[in-house]
Amino acid sequence: MSEPSSPSVPTSSPSLSSIDTPPPPGTPPNLHQNTIHPEARWVVQKYGGTSVGKFAAQIAENIVPDYLDRYKLAIVCSARSGSTKSLGTTNLLLRAASEALQRAPQVRSPLQSGAATPSSISRGSRTGSPPHIADLLADHHANNVSSFNKTVDLIRSEHIAAARGCVKGKENLSELEADIDRDCENLRAFLYAAQVIDEISPRSKDSIVGFGEKLGCKIIAATLRDRGIDAEYVSLENVVPPYDQVDGTLGQDFYDQVGSTFATRVRQCGARVPVVTGFFGPVPGSLLKQVGRGYTDLAAALLAAGLGASELQIWKEVDGIFTADPRKVITARLLPVISPEEAAELTYYGSEVVHPFTMEQVIRRKIPIRIKNVENPRGGGTVIDPDADSDADPLPDFGAAFLDGMFTNAHVNGTGTVARQRQRLPTAVTIKERIVVLNVQSNRKSVSHGFLAGIFGTLDRFGVVVDLISTSEVFVSMAIEDVLDRKLQARLVRDLEKIGTVSVHRDMAILSMVGKQMRNMVGIAGRMFTTLAQGNVNIEMISQGANEINISCVLDARDAVKALNLIHQSCLQIKPEGPKGRVGPWLF
Repeated sequence: MSEPSSPSVPTSSPSLSSIDTPPPPGTPPNLHQNTIHPEARWVVQKYGGTSVGKFAAQIAENIVPDYLDRYKLAIVCSARSGSTKSLGTTNLLLRAASEALQRAPQVRSPLQSGAATPSSISRGSRTGSPPHIADLLADHHANNVSSFNKTVDLIRSEHIAAARGCVKGKENLSELEADIDRDCENLRAFLYAAQVIDEISPRSKDSIVGFGEKLGCKIIAATLRDRGIDAEYVSLENVVPPYDQVDGTLGQDFYDQVGSTFATRVRQCGARVPVVTGFFGPVPGSLLKQVGRGYTDLAAALLAAGLGASELQIWKEVDGIFTADPRKVITARLLPVISPEEAAELTYYGSEVVHPFTMEQVIRRKIPIRIKNVENPRGGGTVIDPDADSDADPLPDFGAAFLDGMFTNAHVNGTGTVARQRQRLPTAVTIKERIVVLNVQSNRKSVSHGFLAGIFGTLDRFGVVVDLISTSEVFVSMAIEDVLDRKLQARLVRDLEKIGTVSVHRDMAILSMVGKQMRNMVGIAGRMFTTLAQGNVNIEMISQGANEINISCVLDARDAVKALNLIHQSCLQIKPEGPKGRVGPWLF
């Protein structure tokens, strides 16, 4: 699944660069567009907040132009990140929403008291009609300078500065700045209205958060136009079709409808490059509640599925998926191909890959996902391949001569030919930190099924997700993410103590070794735990999934990085096998 340095359509089609097709009528001169060749397929590129915030010019100059002559390209953008996580656009928008509900101690406004201010009276007397809502809101603003105004001003200034750093053409920049001002004033008015009624519904919060994607996409679209690319800003906020929920959930048919609707809207752009908002509200039951903050990835996946794209690309600031976190394991290597099952396990247990539900939307359509680096666009990245061979080691492409040396245990079979069994290795190892272990021992007042039902009922009331669990009839150990505040965690423990004796171990970490080729790999679990024991790493609990592609254990967070390196060295690296070994230490 290596990516060519210059993308191409299937070999059965003619070279698209050799076809001189005139641009559609009304196209501005000298603007680079998507190919309109009938056999060209779509590629959907999704850019995260950091890429939008720091690498907009790189995207417009070094990435997008490489695809336009051979593919139909659609771009999906997240909201811009900030210099710190708290200054990210989405976090600022959520802060502004919270601030809008904080009552200001200043003078009550005419909307709150029913009284009219001189300005509102004069406006009413001039027109002979009651004052307009916009006038009342202006009076409300004059009397109540809310803290969310400063937050909106900060959002505006951050985006204006970004616009001036990316867009050099005066006309493009002037238009973009006007768009940013208009959106920020609309946001301000929305927050004023929320403050007046003293309520922000889940759907309103969706709308507030959606301003981030609008602003980010407008900056990317303007940057593309500034670099000579015919880009069109596309908002998905009002295209979601009506849907009747069943039991408060959204079924797969809803997501199929959404993907088809997205594709229809994007095709209306013709040869222009659509720059699409990751926000696609309103969704029944609230987008944030139904999907969470990963909705931009999901929007890109649904669009790719609706278009029948040849590939979904997720652009990050790393080269792809590694055998371990390269910041913590210096010998970690890039994985050119990985299976969806392995990617899902790595996501669950600490590696930020792609959310499994998002991945499912394209994998079920046999569309591969490629993770790529905005700072290294020529790199092949990592492909999450729906047809990945479960028995193939995801090793780097060193060429046939190198791969020939990766076979061990050679022997002569009955026909005189050499049969070789390829050495099997786990795919990756990862750690998930900030873990709490809860141990619950039955008080023996309930039978085993009632014991487990009580535990999981309690966890459900607190909205706690269990990462790992190990059980016996009267004892349960659970590893959960340390996301509850201490007061809520204390309430959870008190409720569990009604069921049995509870002990809590904080500052723990989950170490997970993942690999489809680990199935039936005799001795791999023994090697893993022997390695940890020899490294003097104590294990709190052990768990292995029924799918047999993940072996996990919980250990002290202080030992996490050491354990990660020990397992990577012992279980994931090919070692020489002495004088008869076919694999040399030069490989890694």
